[in-house]
Amino acid sequence: MSKSLRRVKAALEAAGEPVEVLEMGESTRTAAEAASAAGCEVDQIAKSIIFRGEDSGHVVLFLTAGGNRVDPAKAAAVAGQPLGKADADLIRVETGFAIGGVAPVGHLKPVAAYYDPRLSDFDRVWAAAGTPRHIFAIAPDRLLALTGAVVADFTG
Repeated sequence: MSKSLRRVKAALEAAGEPVEVLEMGESTRTAAEAASAAGCEVDQIAKSIIFRGEDSGHVVLFLTAGGNRVDPAKAAAVAGQPLGKADADLIRVETGFAIGGVAPVGHLKPVAAYYDPRLSDFDRVWAAAGTPRHIFAIAPDRLLALTGAVVADFTG
């Protein structure tokens, strides 16, 4: 088991969340791939979109429904700072995950997070579990509570 996957499982267990992490036979790197693998709607995929806060120098996480796109101007307004592209090294250093497997929980460092209200339209959503082939299902209200994210309008 990878260190990333182990961290996600540990974070879920520490929160008392009875979640089963599934290893899929195919890639779940994109929302479309994850939805296909999970057999759900694309908007039931909680994408972890990472930006670099230009003022803070740290990553900022936007949890959004799989079919939505993060609007950079709205996201910057929500985050209270200009946002730029987060490179793979910064993402790995601050979250502990590689692009394509960034989980919403189990980060190496505290991460400012924002939550797309569209995710709350479902009984459960699916999120990356630290690798490009592992995902887990969770109730949206539990995902929101575990991440400490702020509900905000940042999609366009």
